[in-house]
Formats: sequence, structure tokens, C-alpha cells
Amino acid sequence: MKILDHLEEWLITFLMGAATLIVFVAVLHRYTAGYAIPGLQDWLLSINMTWAQELTIIMFVWMAKFGAAYGVRTGIHVGVDVFINRMGKDTRGKFIIFGMGAGALFTGIVALMGATFVWDNGAHYAFFKLAGMNVEELIEGPTTPDLEWPTWIVYSAIPLGSGLMCFRFLQVLVGFIRTGELPHHDHGHVDGLEETAEEEKVQNTEFYNLQDNLHPDEDKPGNDPKNAGDRK
Repeated sequence: MKILDHLEEWLITFLMGAATLIVFVAVLHRYTAGYAIPGLQDWLLSINMTWAQELTIIMFVWMAKFGAAYGVRTGIHVGVDVFINRMGKDTRGKFIIFGMGAGALFTGIVALMGATFVWDNGAHYAFFKLAGMNVEELIEGPTTPDLEWPTWIVYSAIPLGSGLMCFRFLQVLVGFIRTGELPHHDHGHVDGLEETAEEEKVQNTEFYNLQDNLHPDEDKPGNDPKNAGDRK
């Protein structure tokens, strides 16, 4: 599981970083090529960057599909659970199990249908040709306009991402049945920043429990508000 978790995180991080870098380079190239700089402008115009937009769209689609699976695993998906949280423990548990099961069923169906589409869209031809089998009666499949990649490779994000999402739903479901806990993401936590014990103590302090010169701690000896005039 740890290997799969790390692969998932590395893939999302790579796609996000690479797509951002490609967009930055493409925009920089577009505006820089507009300046009439001798030599530089001709060189920039000779570089073809028309593929950048198509590639970034593909990368963001893959990132979204695998990011959705990551969201199920870490519990960062937004959900309206006010009504369910007001139910009893047993009733709440049944609704959560039903919800996780429904999510697994839905994403499993999408993964199955996506795999069938990808197979018929050219993957059938590619795998059979790679294996040295007869492909005369098979359809090679379309390619993308700019990169001219087989579209079945691009559409593979659907069965792979949805299949992983289905697995994550089942993983969370089994974990909830065993422990009664769901993954929860702390939106106030920043990875890589370790909080000291003193910082955790301050953060856990009640909002209205003010400890200063204007609001003395009444639990300490000598801080009784009735004796405030005596202290003066």
C-alpha cells in the first residue's frame, strides 16, 4: 500500500509541476517571439509550441482522475454530512457503508466502461500488433491533432483513474468496518511543518479562554474577581 500511495502522490506531483512549467514556457515563448529582436525572434519563431496546450490538457485530465482517487484515500473530498452526523452511531455507520459502497460501484462501472472504450478505440490493435498477432481486421484508432498520439493512451486515464478510485472506496470501506473511522484531512495542517508542543497547546486553547492581563485566570490563587479591588 505504501508503494502505491507514493506512486500516486509522485504521479500527481509530476503532472501538476510539469503542466505548470509547460504553460509558463509556452506563454513566455509566445510573448518573447513578438519582440523584433534580431536573431532571437527568428529562432523563437522556428520553435513549434502548438503542442503545449494539448499536452497540458491531457496532463490535467490525468491529474484530475488520479487526484480524485487520492482525495478518497485522504478524505479531502467535500461532502454535506451534517444530517448523517446527527444520526445515531449505528444508523450513521449504515449510511456511510452504503455511501462508500455506492461510490465503489459507480467508479467500478465507469472503469469497466472506460476500459471497453479504450480497448475498442485502438488499444486492441496496439497490443495485438505488439504481440505479433494478425491485426488486419482491427481498427488502428484515431490520434490527437497536435501530438499525434493514439487517443486510447489519452483515454486510458478513465479506466486507470476510476479503477484506482474504486479501489480507494473499497479500502476506506474496509477500514471503516474494522475501526469505525474515516480518513480525515486537516485543512489547517501544512505538510513539512512540525508543530511544537507549545504551539499545539496554544492551538487547542478555547477561543474565549483569554489569558492576559485583562482576563486573569480565575483558577489561579489570588485571581478571584471579587478580590480585584483588594489587589488594587
